[in-house]
Amino acid sequence: MPLTVNVHEAKTQFSRLLEQAHAGQEIILAKAGKPYARLVPLAPDGGTVRKPGRLAGRRLPDAFFEPLPPEELAAWE
Repeated sequence: MPLTVNVHEAKTQFSRLLEQAHAGQEIILAKAGKPYARLVPLAPDGGTVRKPGRLAGRRLPDAFFEPLPPEELAAWE
């Protein structure tokens, strides 16, 4: 269960809260009693690792390389 802490308390206890988050505790930071942000630990390896060549041998369809229709181009501008 997450621990909810108001911003003022978080400022004075930041080191302790940081250690708790690092240990796996989810901490909700509240402003005026309302949830405002979440302090959570990072993934141990920094996140998922992309593996090059995962789609080797697969081809994009030729339609992928065709120009976009004018209305689609206009939406991107």
